Amino acid sequence: MGANWLKSLGAVSIFALLLAGCGGGSSESTSTKSATKKTSPSAATNSPPSESGVPSEAQSVATGDIPDNQVFLTYDNRAAGYSIRYPEGWARKGSASDVTFRDKANVIHVVIAKGAPQNPAAASVGLAELKRTDPTVKAGSKPERVTIAGAPVIKVTYTRLSAPDPVTGKRLPLTIDRYEYAHGGKVAIVDLGTPEGVDNVDAYRMISETFRWQ
Repeated sequence: MGANWLKSLGAVSIFALLLAGCGGGSSESTSTKSATKKTSPSAATNSPPSESGVPSEAQSVATGDIPDNQVFLTYDNRAAGYSIRYPEGWARKGSASDVTFRDKANVIHVVIAKGAPQNPAAASVGLAELKRTDPTVKAGSKPERVTIAGAPVIKVTYTRLSAPDPVTGKRLPLTIDRYEYAHGGKVAIVDLGTPEGVDNVDAYRMISETFRWQ
């Protein structure tokens, strides 16, 4: 691939067409933290394979990889009392205590509920309850206590099948990192899901570190 082709490719925004669906309501707002060039969906879909046989950045974007130059926005959910960063261009659905950001099969799901600080044992019980409602759920790791921004957080990884594709009906296996943040009598459950084989580990780790209670 020539340098001129890569230069023109990087000048196109991959998510510009989706931004209209990501505006906040009267009690919610979003703000841009930085501006970065991104790859267009059409170019990503039609890009030729690299000479080395390794997928190019454009091809990775087409399969769901969050690119290194992705722009992130801050979502301020004042009704539920938290903020979190998410990739620019991802479609947002829901409000207040139940919000989902989605792009392809990638998903960020935030649920706020009343509750006390959790522990790994309680998180295991919650995962068992999730299995009863969704038989495709399988534990990927034992719940553990981690520290994020100086506060204790419970993390567990599990897998499940995605919702059926509206066109093909196909369901993809997803790997989901679940984080539980507790504060002031409330618990936030943040699920960061991505299709198996897609590497969004660094981006999702960064997102998990940006969750803040207001």
